[in-house]
Amino acid sequence: AALARLVAEAAAEAVASSGRFTLGLSGGSLVAMLARDLPPALSAAPGADPSRWLVAFCDERLVPPEHPESTGGAYRVREGSGRGPWACTSSSQSGPVPL
Repeated sequence: AALARLVAEAAAEAVASSGRFTLGLSGGSLVAMLARDLPPALSAAPGADPSRWLVAFCDERLVPPEHPESTGGAYRVREGSGRGPWACTSSSQSGPVPL
């Protein structure tokens, strides 16, 4: 929960000062942790507006999004389950995914 609060606070500060927050994410256990902890952290930091975020997957593998080792795919699965704050625009999009 502490990491999610730190992300939300940094996002609120960045959005307030520059209108945009950029975040690099890895996969693994971070997916489940952020899916669980980031929504309440964002609720507590209304200035962290996820529509102003640019997210990049830092360790993305060269595999299709539906592949089990796809970091972007793992976040999209979480978003589809209703457990994450992600609003990915397209499963066929490559590179940074605007939130």
